[in-house]
Amino acid sequence: MLVNVLTAIEPVAANLEHVSLMQGYKVYGAHLGPFKTPAKESDAGHMPPEFNVDQQNFLEKQQKNKRWTWSAIRPSVVGGTSTGNPMNLAMVIAVFATISKKLGIPLRFPGKQGAYDKLMEMTDAGLLAKATVWAATNPQCANQAFNINNGDLFRWNELWPKIAAYFDMEVAAPLPMPLQTVMADKEELWKSLQEEHGLNYSYKDLSSWAFGDFVFSWDYDFFADGTKARRMGFHEFIDTEKMFYDLFDEMRRRKIIPEII
Repeated sequence: MLVNVLTAIEPVAANLEHVSLMQGYKVYGAHLGPFKTPAKESDAGHMPPEFNVDQQNFLEKQQKNKRWTWSAIRPSVVGGTSTGNPMNLAMVIAVFATISKKLGIPLRFPGKQGAYDKLMEMTDAGLLAKATVWAATNPQCANQAFNINNGDLFRWNELWPKIAAYFDMEVAAPLPMPLQTVMADKEELWKSLQEEHGLNYSYKDLSSWAFGDFVFSWDYDFFADGTKARRMGFHEFIDTEKMFYDLFDEMRRRKIIPEII
């Protein structure tokens, strides 16, 4: 897709200035298992195939002797409220908590036991948007990659009870469970919640259980060094705990999840 888009646009866009490539920590092999942390933009690559790397290599070659520039933006797990998104962890947690509360059960961390106490980080969607514009419009950022994260670290064993408190729920000990399996039969329950609370979105628009299983399986530290962007002038940051509360509040305002159950 990237090759097709760029090769079609270049001949007709004489004033093309910049191409922003959205990547992620797969560049560092984060999806494969324990990786070097904090990951740096200068870290060595890993055995291909890896489409993020292929795309960047293409841009580097295509840009030579051209007036336009590129940037590669590497967020951590992104926190946002978009629906129909197969990689929305905040939505996974919100829907999981809503259904757990409706069933009258405590909020249990559903991932691997070893994932509960490892260091994690996230990237707020709004912060990511600002960083993408910053890298695209500052000449000193031309033709470089940047890790973009909130700027803090957390452990689920500290954050999970606070998320439970937000939803006015008890928290119980972690219990590994495949969300793709245990949440597969909850669509009818969600329909009843839609009718009761006037919710705007169907179950299939909100449930990205495969991504939840993926993230909650990381029984190793998952974070990168975001100081390169900060050294070069991008000083925005987000408190991740507050990010979750703000996202849940927005989901309630948009009637994605109920106000109260």
